[in-house]
Amino acid sequence: MNKAPTSSVTIVGAGGIGCAVGHGLASGGWDVLMVETNAAKVEHGLAHGISIEGIGIQAARFTRFDDWKPESNDLILLCTKCFDNAAVLDRLQDTALVIPIQNGFDLELQSRCSHECIASFVSECDAGRPHTRITRMGDLHIGPCDTSAPLPNALAQLASTLAEHAIFSTVTVQNILPFKHSKLMYNAAIGPLAAVTGLDNGQLLTHRVARKLFFAFLRENFSILRKAQIPLATIGPFHPRIVNRILRTPMLGTMMSGPFSRSLKGTYCSMSGDIELGRTEVDNFNGHLLKIARDELCPFNTSAVRLVNHMAATRTKPELKMLDEFLT
Repeated sequence: MNKAPTSSVTIVGAGGIGCAVGHGLASGGWDVLMVETNAAKVEHGLAHGISIEGIGIQAARFTRFDDWKPESNDLILLCTKCFDNAAVLDRLQDTALVIPIQNGFDLELQSRCSHECIASFVSECDAGRPHTRITRMGDLHIGPCDTSAPLPNALAQLASTLAEHAIFSTVTVQNILPFKHSKLMYNAAIGPLAAVTGLDNGQLLTHRVARKLFFAFLRENFSILRKAQIPLATIGPFHPRIVNRILRTPMLGTMMSGPFSRSLKGTYCSMSGDIELGRTEVDNFNGHLLKIARDELCPFNTSAVRLVNHMAATRTKPELKMLDEFLT
């Protein structure tokens, strides 16, 4: 027997993360409304619900973004990419509780959000239906952007439901920003390299030049965050401080990349495929790091912003040879 809905949530973006979270909440009896621009996903979701490969199907409501009429006090989980944030915020009243689950930094969005979530699991959704695969297990961290901000009741209830019913682990933290900045360190290394080459995450660790650049990005990103005295937290098996220490010895980093590459084979970062659509989140990743760095020389992040924005503006097809642009 299905549980009667105890609470309701609107999830904007029926991608990998949105579908995984929506599935977990629907499993716990929540009334889940999925808002999506892709008409095929909406049609399939209305007929078949949300599914996770190997787990099963959960019923949910679906609507197209253009038809969405949010209520004033809705709980909104924002699972879009950062370049879609403005269109979403234009629809919402100030009384709506907006909780982003995004990797990038959008200062306008942050100014109205007291709490955020960061996902360290990898979930990849089909292009035309709300069916996703968890390709790497991990956590969903939920917490305030300021340690003085209490957890709203609705968000506390959401966290409790996900902890019991979701396939991923759910962790409530006192401050979400150390986790978000740690995720930024990794995404701002993986994102531009994957975007300009079309390589998957595993290939970034097996291709010699790509791996070398990936390690260089990680070290530059860590240096920016450390010099700005920004606290970092553990995302994955190691704290960023330990990762940086490992990368001081290139041979050790190369040896450890083998097992990681196998676990990442066939998975793609959120920026993959965006260049040919003409817009990316590079300004929300690498551009944000440059803002933190201010006048510090950051050659890899500077090159990333320039190259990715140029390729997106010209709809340039990603190719392996684009790695040479980071070496000049």
